[in-house]
Amino acid sequence: MEERSVLQVGGSLDKAVKGEYNIDVKAVLKEAWTNTSKSRISMNVGLLFTISIGVVITLIVSSYLGGIEVVFQDQQSSALLNILVTLVVYPFLVGVEMMGIFHAVGLKTNAKLVFAFLKRGSWVAISALLTSTLVTMGITLFVVPGIYLAVALSLVLPLVVEKRLSPLKAITLSLQATRFQWFKLFNIYLVLFFLLIATSLPLVILANTSASLIGGVMTMFALTYLAPLFYNVKGILYREIFGMQLSIAKGSEATIDSTFSA
Repeated sequence: MEERSVLQVGGSLDKAVKGEYNIDVKAVLKEAWTNTSKSRISMNVGLLFTISIGVVITLIVSSYLGGIEVVFQDQQSSALLNILVTLVVYPFLVGVEMMGIFHAVGLKTNAKLVFAFLKRGSWVAISALLTSTLVTMGITLFVVPGIYLAVALSLVLPLVVEKRLSPLKAITLSLQATRFQWFKLFNIYLVLFFLLIATSLPLVILANTSASLIGGVMTMFALTYLAPLFYNVKGILYREIFGMQLSIAKGSEATIDSTFSA
């Protein structure tokens, strides 16, 4: 019989709810950049596929609702479209989130991971819908609660997939764990937000000039680094806060399949 050992990498659920973890903002960003330089191609392929699904769903649903312009002008139609896109896209997008986590624990990935977690797709879709609703309500009411929830609930989907929690349990656990170092998490996401603004500058500045195409290309190229960086950052944060168990066969390296059955 093959001998296997379990390796705990990073934090754990028990430690997370007690606040027994530490987030180093500079170290997280530095490690995420290193991981991005090694893995951005597979992540971008996965993101491109996911975005394509979102575009197709948007076009199909919009055609039944009277067209894109009608949907954007009607609040109810726009809300319905957002719900449907969320339900369809996130079961695939969570695969990209898991890529970031796998990179954080030293595992290699490929774009096919966007299909690896469809068995948990219904739970992921419900979780995405609940978290987006909570964040939207928070922003609509007082803005600040929305920002707090956006940060505090940013790791819910991996909890549903990797820890196999229910949506409500994942949301509750995420709120309990992230409150201890919320400001550090906020600072990390704030840096990424400013990078997004910087990435958009060429497109904005050159929008109404003859070089608008160049500006668009520059922005798109920068996004091929920034988007994977975002998910690699989330992967490191998940590792540090909630951790991950790797099942390793004696004399071999850990692999995705040996971690858990997707």
